[in-house]
Amino acid sequence: MTRTTSTASPPAQAAAGPARPGKLPGRPRARAAASWRDRPMRKITPWLFLLAPLALLIAFTYVPVGNMIYYSFTDWDGVSPDRNYVGAGNYAEIFTRPELLRVFAVSFYYLAASVVQIVIALYFAVILSFDLRFRNLFKGILFFPYLINGVAIGFVFLYFFQDGGTLDSVLSWFGIGTDHAWLGTPESANTSMAGVSVWRFTGLNFVLFLGAIQSIPGELYEAAQLDGASRWQQFRHIIAPSIRPVVSLSVILAISGSLSVFEIPYIMTGGATETSTFVIQTVKFAFQFNKTGLASACAVVLLAIILVITWIQRRLVPDEKVDLV
Repeated sequence: MTRTTSTASPPAQAAAGPARPGKLPGRPRARAAASWRDRPMRKITPWLFLLAPLALLIAFTYVPVGNMIYYSFTDWDGVSPDRNYVGAGNYAEIFTRPELLRVFAVSFYYLAASVVQIVIALYFAVILSFDLRFRNLFKGILFFPYLINGVAIGFVFLYFFQDGGTLDSVLSWFGIGTDHAWLGTPESANTSMAGVSVWRFTGLNFVLFLGAIQSIPGELYEAAQLDGASRWQQFRHIIAPSIRPVVSLSVILAISGSLSVFEIPYIMTGGATETSTFVIQTVKFAFQFNKTGLASACAVVLLAIILVITWIQRRLVPDEKVDLV
């Protein structure tokens, strides 16, 4: 007698295993309840975190700027509640007074100093990006002046450049005459204080350049060394294209900084001997001559000049995505 074997497939429920308790087989799964991500509160939460910083930004940045623009059209003295509208009279006075236009010539000393400090910072950033002995020590030495307060730097170099001071004492060791008044003439005073700015702000540019250089993949240097590239060729074809955006940022900071110099010349000379900058003149208008309206107009003009120069620089040297890999 022959036994017949059934070839029919088992029921779907049996193949799938026993049904879960509390769930009827064959019935479609119920739609899951809406998660927390789908709730309206999730969309509001980021704005709640931004509420405090936005309130501070508006209260301490945009509102003062708006008030400054309003004051620039008045003759307010900074104390009296009376604010008479004078229109564009303050702006006309800025561009017609010779002493206000003369202060822009002082900015060229600091602009030239900014070029020097960018070159020095770039040189040391490239050198110290390679494996050298005591490179961390040299990094700290270069960046340390930027950490010192500007008022302290002004007082230190005030004694450094005075008659018979530190600089004259050092020069006398080498037999150099010390009868020169370093802060006595406009050219010498502006050059000396521009040199102080080089000493102070080189560390900032150095850190920016060094961070950009260290972000370059090391495989590029290894490939360049295998191809026999020299240090100069590595700088020209690898480092320079990679740090172009940072150099552009440093140029913007240099231009804006040369126009808004204040601490060092104010502490060292107080604006005497034709060393007054645009910001020093603005401060004198506001707190010495009680012309807050004119001082506000000067601040608006300085802000406009910096924005225009930044826009021109962005148009001439636009930021490009650097892809060396």
